[in-house]
Amino acid sequence: MNCYIFIQERELMHVSDAIRTKRAIREFADQALPDDVVTAILDAGHRAQSGANLQPWHFIAIRDRDRLTALAQLGDYAGHLAGAALGIVIVTPADSAGGWNMFDAGQVAAYMQLAAWELGIGSCIAGIQPDRASELLGVPAGLETHIAISFGYLTAAASQPRPPRPGSRRPLGEVVHWEGW
Repeated sequence: MNCYIFIQERELMHVSDAIRTKRAIREFADQALPDDVVTAILDAGHRAQSGANLQPWHFIAIRDRDRLTALAQLGDYAGHLAGAALGIVIVTPADSAGGWNMFDAGQVAAYMQLAAWELGIGSCIAGIQPDRASELLGVPAGLETHIAISFGYLTAAASQPRPPRPGSRRPLGEVVHWEGW
């Protein structure tokens, strides 16, 4: 399969490096993503773990500029979708299954974003208005669209390494509690 060959030709990134260095990218270079890269990103989401292995998701992959621009209007912080080479909307059953479907969708988003980062592709997640997005995308009744992710090559400015911002992460000791609160 082409995506396997593509990935094998790149120097692979350790997962810990991807987690440590990945950041939200909201501005993208005006360059299309090759089909094998798109397939690799979608496959990473497809392989995400899910409760009881139900895999309650569907993906809508969007490359059309007009559709991405319309989708960007459906979230308070979704403007980055308009400039993306690819947008992926994660569709889940309307029955939230006690929140597990959204948890699983979050796993899908993380897998896709980390796989993209390894391939030199930036991304950013956005919350979108489910009813309006479902209407725009023709999503069948009983399914919901809460999450969209923009993907694209980094601009020259975004490609520059940057030191961590002071105060951007709380110290680990403030968020970890051992054996209880």
